[in-house]
Amino acid sequence: MDKREKTMSAADSFRAFVVGKNESGDFFREVRELETDPLLDSEVRINVEWSSINYKDGLASTPDGRVARIWPLIPGIDLAGTVADPGGSPLQVGDAVLAHGYELGVARHGGFAQYAKVPAEWIVARPPALDSRGAMISGTAGFTAALSAIALQDNGVTPESGPVLVTGATGGVGSFAVTMLANLGFEVVASTGRRDQEDRLKSLGAAAVIDRLPSDAKALGKETWAGVVDSVGGATLHAALAGTRYGGTVAASGNTGGPKLETTVFPFILRGIRLVGIDSVACPIGRRSEIWQWIAGTVHAHQYDTLAGRTVGLDELPDALDDILAGRAHGRSLVQLPQV
Repeated sequence: MDKREKTMSAADSFRAFVVGKNESGDFFREVRELETDPLLDSEVRINVEWSSINYKDGLASTPDGRVARIWPLIPGIDLAGTVADPGGSPLQVGDAVLAHGYELGVARHGGFAQYAKVPAEWIVARPPALDSRGAMISGTAGFTAALSAIALQDNGVTPESGPVLVTGATGGVGSFAVTMLANLGFEVVASTGRRDQEDRLKSLGAAAVIDRLPSDAKALGKETWAGVVDSVGGATLHAALAGTRYGGTVAASGNTGGPKLETTVFPFILRGIRLVGIDSVACPIGRRSEIWQWIAGTVHAHQYDTLAGRTVGLDELPDALDDILAGRAHGRSLVQLPQV
């Protein structure tokens, strides 16, 4: 019996959270029952067990978010589950997999559904040390944090180099960066405007917690940080560059503080600082698989519960998406999908 003969029969329909505009032009976001349609060439049908809620998902679920490229759309840029139908791929029914980035939840339907059709070349085998829930507690945020931490290491930043700064430390990328860098032996200083989260950040490994960096920092300040993981951008990134030590590295991945970087050449030509851009969306699949193995070996199993936030079902997504856009979410918000 070959792989195709062993393929699990997919249900005729499944539940999904859908956003878009109706015929009258009114925006909607609602749970719908959708028919299961055939796979196209190179597609794999995944039985989604868990997804997670990212800021990008929040934007995709609003009419003016400028993220969604198709409507109607099933958001969800992260998903984890098992293969229900491998199509023409080498995968097998029941394989534990995950997918994130590329065009998921933006230009093609994503993880906020019981089933997802994903191109085979976008799929990562889930490391055995991670269950689906743990993979989605990490998701794009943890993956981006891992790329950032590795960028510091690749550019010569070691625990002996001095303290490292993590901005936006209570966010998904920031929380994972604090955890990963602390696990690697770094002295981590967490910067956040939410000082009520100080105890949580210290439980993740932060040696100290400080306020947000000043929005009016000079071009060069006191040499403080051997490296920086910045997920904020804007004035925060400028201040981080100004406070980085000679030869240090700043890994930048976010723009919640604004897309513009108003700085000078001085950190680069007078201190030899490296500014490394971090992109998780288009990361090649081979590198992507390596990073997930690195995550599985770096984050301890008991830390995932501390990194996790609320868990919701499809019907609760509107409130959860509003919370993440308003900055009210704590930890990594998860979506648990009922199994079909």
